[in-house]
Amino acid sequence: MKILMVMTSHDKLGNTEHKTGLWAEEFAAPYYRFLDENATVTLASPLGGQPPIDPNSELPQSQTEATERLFSDKVVLSQLSNTLRLSSVYASDYDAVFYPGGHGPLWDLVSDKDSIALIEAFLKAKKPVATVCHGPAVLLNVKDEAGVAVVSGKKVTAFTNSEEAAVGLTEIVPYSLEDELAARGGLYQSVADWQSFVVKDGLLITGQNPASSEAVAQALLAELKA
Repeated sequence: MKILMVMTSHDKLGNTEHKTGLWAEEFAAPYYRFLDENATVTLASPLGGQPPIDPNSELPQSQTEATERLFSDKVVLSQLSNTLRLSSVYASDYDAVFYPGGHGPLWDLVSDKDSIALIEAFLKAKKPVATVCHGPAVLLNVKDEAGVAVVSGKKVTAFTNSEEAAVGLTEIVPYSLEDELAARGGLYQSVADWQSFVVKDGLLITGQNPASSEAVAQALLAELKA
């Protein structure tokens, strides 16, 4: 199995002085799940090189078994610091693509032309696209071959409005991901805040929050093995 993981290159939280980027857990848990299944994992980001890591995901209270493994893994940290530039990767070289979240994708990947074209190519080739938390922002501007939003009529999930409120960023984020998915015809679903929740509809696999990251990876692996 060849899996492409695409991460944000955006590091600024709106007009504040705070940093954002990739949420470490949402990379680490899926990455090691894929690796433990002997998948070949390639990393990419819009700008290439080191994707910014949300400093809040590096705090002690944010650590999980997967992130502790990551931050002590020099080989993977080196790989993470040398992601490929997104414009240089092609869907034809991979079996699936996975987008971790963090708030960064709300600003860059949502409108990144290379990312949009990549996802459209994966779906056209009948290959699964999986994403978690704020990652589903990457789907907002993706369309099918008929020019219809790919989330239209599809069951999807993502970080909820109430979870955004709980972290105090409702007024900072550029839009509500929950609302925007629904506005494009997505059949938005969720469970209680911070609980693991994954939705699969056709080739789209989405997860609600950081707690869902490993479950999304597992759902993607199951799809690839089906």
